[in-house]
Parts: sequence; C-alpha cells; structure tokens
Amino acid sequence: MPSTPATTANNSSNGTTGAAPEILLELVDESGNTIGTAEKLSAHQAPGQLHRAFSVFLFDPAGRLLLQRRALGKYHSPGVWSNTCCGHPYPGESPFAAAARRTYEELGISPSLLAEAGTVRYNHPDPDSGLVEQEYNHLFVGLVQSPLRPDPEEVGETAFVTPEELTERHAHAPFSAWFMTVLDAARPAVKELTGPGAGW
Repeated sequence: MPSTPATTANNSSNGTTGAAPEILLELVDESGNTIGTAEKLSAHQAPGQLHRAFSVFLFDPAGRLLLQRRALGKYHSPGVWSNTCCGHPYPGESPFAAAARRTYEELGISPSLLAEAGTVRYNHPDPDSGLVEQEYNHLFVGLVQSPLRPDPEEVGETAFVTPEELTERHAHAPFSAWFMTVLDAARPAVKELTGPGAGW
C-alpha cells in the first residue's frame, strides 16, 4: 500500500480516541478550491469549517452494498452505521489516494475497482456529539472481491445489504447524519456500476 509522508506520520489512529498526533484537514471554498488547513477536531466544532472529505461505496459481485458500523471508540458518530468508508485526505493528498488508503486501513481490503462518482457539499450537525460536518465530499464507487479484515479500532461491524435490506436497517438502526446525503448523490454512479438488476 503506497504511503505519503502524512500517512506515515498519522497512521491508522485517525479518528479514534487516545493520544494521537495532530491531524490536519484541507479547508476549501464552495467550489472545492483549497484555502488552508485546520486541525481535525476544530474543523468539526460548531459551526464547522468547510473541508475536503471523501465517501466510498463498495459492492460485492451480487450488487450488495458494504456497510460498516463505526467503532464505539470513534470520537465522531461512534456506533452508528454508515457507508463502506469515509474520511478526509491529508493536505496535498488526492481524494482518490485517501479513499484507497483509508479503505485499506479500516477494512483491510483494496477495491478491485474504484471510480469517481462526483462531489456533494453538505452541512450536517451531529445531535449526539454537537460536532458539525461541513464537507465538500468526493464520492467513489467500486467493487470488493477479497475477504474483509476490519480494524476493530475503526470498525465495529460490517454487513453487505441489498436495497431492501438497507431500507429495513435504516428504519430501525442508527445511521450517520451524512449517510443518505452521500448515498443519494452517488446513486447515478451506483446504478451504472451495479446494473438495473441490483435495484439501486
């Protein structure tokens, strides 16, 4: 797995509690142009600073979406279900490289296909933590064909779901505040990837 200097400095402690090196995020304007950096936690404190992020949606050969339940040790949105992987590029790191890096760090897999699926900008406060997601989010869709090896500090549980199973789970289990926003924004690319038979 290729690493950048930032990857080496910050490794997989990204997003968990405990003593961790300072992690910087890339601040952007409304058009996605880089305008500076901010420490990760401060960027999420109300009212939030607009920063670059990514969201990954991986599917198995049957067209089922891989969900993860975020580990209970995460400082932001612990214990809730969300998309396959999400996070933030380090300053100067491409969103594609960051998406591939974090998917490997969190789930122990390298997608057999990973493609850009557009961007979405949103402002989602998290009612439980009081933190705010002000994000310019780069979306990616892809395929997973290898066994998962989740990092328990990052991922509490995983599940592959059909659209119907997702609807049922979403109605009864807690999900991240941003999940439906990023899924809806990625749907055109998801439908192109999985085909009409998958039902997305």
